[in-house]
Amino acid sequence: MLKTLGLGLVVMSSFLLSGCNDKASDDTGAANTQKQQTYQWKMVSTWPPNFPVFQDGVERFAKDIETMSDGRMKIQVFAGGQLVPALQSFDAVSQGSVQMGHGAAYYWAGKVPAAQFMSAVPFGMTAKGMNAWFYGGDGLKLWRELYEPFNVVPFPMGNSGVQMGGWFNKKINSLDDIKGLKMRIPGLGGKVFAKAGGNPVLMSGGELYTALERGTLDATEWVGPYHDERLGLHRAAKYYYAPGWHEPGTTLELVVNKTAWDGLPKDLQKIVETAATATNQWMYAQFETLNLGALQKLQQEHNIEVQYFPSDVLAKLKSLTDEVLAEEAAKDPEFARIYKAFQEFRGRIDAWSAVSENVYHAANSKPLVTQEVKQILQQQ
Repeated sequence: MLKTLGLGLVVMSSFLLSGCNDKASDDTGAANTQKQQTYQWKMVSTWPPNFPVFQDGVERFAKDIETMSDGRMKIQVFAGGQLVPALQSFDAVSQGSVQMGHGAAYYWAGKVPAAQFMSAVPFGMTAKGMNAWFYGGDGLKLWRELYEPFNVVPFPMGNSGVQMGGWFNKKINSLDDIKGLKMRIPGLGGKVFAKAGGNPVLMSGGELYTALERGTLDATEWVGPYHDERLGLHRAAKYYYAPGWHEPGTTLELVVNKTAWDGLPKDLQKIVETAATATNQWMYAQFETLNLGALQKLQQEHNIEVQYFPSDVLAKLKSLTDEVLAEEAAKDPEFARIYKAFQEFRGRIDAWSAVSENVYHAANSKPLVTQEVKQILQQQ
């Protein structure tokens, strides 16, 4: 009987091992099949074709993914208007018409008001703080919660740094000079500008020069010296103001259709995430590198002198920003929730900066525009 029992155990063990091996083989086969599969995706952006840094970054991102995936994942990129209208790119990704999109979260303020915290807040965090919030704090988690109802997964992918304050056809010596002024300024900055007595106007970049030249606009903000000079805004307005109080560190976004994202193998998901992070840093570095040369060109070749908003004007705009944010929070619980998280993280960043960067700058303090800076700007 013992021999019979022993034989039975051997047979049963062989059967079980065979079953386990079959399952392991099936799992390995499925994984190998998935790794052999290729993915052909489409990506739309909100930017015009060949738009420096912005669209360049999108194209670079797609090439990086193809290289890192050894050709398993290829992304066909479409600039704004080539496949869908520029400001419908979020909807196209949400609906699954395309798998990816690139733009800025404040473009969807009418759909997701709290998303504005994921792009730019007047007198908010700079690129350093925004990146810390997304990669080190709870910013990205909150962002994904906001977009979850739209079947979209967001990633930070680019930052303009501190922008310029804009081009004006009159000097801004006091808050009274803003009253009645027609200025192209979007998002929360536009709401603050309206509260200051100005008349914010929404207008695409391609229309700005003509509108400013013909007087349809009295002022406009765009990005920074590099892009402003390329658009020719210096030929249509006299005064170039700093700083960009309305956009101190504008984050750009990659959005991915969640259904398509969930269908990617883990290694390709990691490749997309890594490429987005690399592009986020690359785009910010390009903005920081190119703006000084463009500012030198504006000053030396076009005789543009940078103006600075008076401190009392900036103080009033900051106070009005607090009012606007409180009003928006009172209307939208989700806005209030993200605002609270944003402010809490910003408090931590400010507290650290107070004993790190602020102390360093104070130790190395100089006047607002030193002779040394002027010499740098005058260099050929």
